[in-house]
Amino acid sequence: MNHASLPELSLLETRVLGVLSEKQKTVPDTYPLTLNALVAGCNQKSSRDPVIDATQSEIQEVLDNLKFLSLVIESSGGRTVRYAHNIERVLQIPMQSAALITILMLRGPQTVGELRINSERLHKFADISSVESFLIELSERSAGSLVKELPRQPGARENRWVHLLSGEPEIAATNIVVHSEQANDASEVDELKARVAALDAEVRSLRKTVTNVCQQLGIVDNDL
Repeated sequence: MNHASLPELSLLETRVLGVLSEKQKTVPDTYPLTLNALVAGCNQKSSRDPVIDATQSEIQEVLDNLKFLSLVIESSGGRTVRYAHNIERVLQIPMQSAALITILMLRGPQTVGELRINSERLHKFADISSVESFLIELSERSAGSLVKELPRQPGARENRWVHLLSGEPEIAATNIVVHSEQANDASEVDELKARVAALDAEVRSLRKTVTNVCQQLGIVDNDL
């Protein structure tokens, strides 16, 4: 089965794949993973976005589905069933690309710089341009794009990338941020206008008071 025939994966499905791929590199001695280890990896609080709280039965159901798609391989060495990923073979991508997709599945959209830093334990990219070249390759695959560059967020210096294993990303959240910032800007302008008007009124009142005082003292000030 290739990427073109894969259905869109759920958040939990990509989380399971991401954890299997990550732990293969970071804890090779305990890989393939048991169900318990996989549950712990999916629900861990660090290096995950979003943080989730999946049950063992939910993850078992996901594993069964991923096995059907050939993305997960089950082995029963010893007394415990263990699970391994099959990402590189099914998606037909090199190890470097698999490392980038793994980090995108685990941590959500990221810039090229963030991807280079966060993927260091999986693969050490020589430089930013190396990461960029693999991302471009993944986005221009004839078999179907696996990643996409998102529109730049307001105030951001770099674009973020996202994986496409769960389909096209929703840009609505980005638009909400834009509208929210525009609303904030508008309210700040209104507030500034109100403050200027209040200061102007205060200055006029002070001028009037000074003029009255000068008249009482017989002082003529042409500046007032």
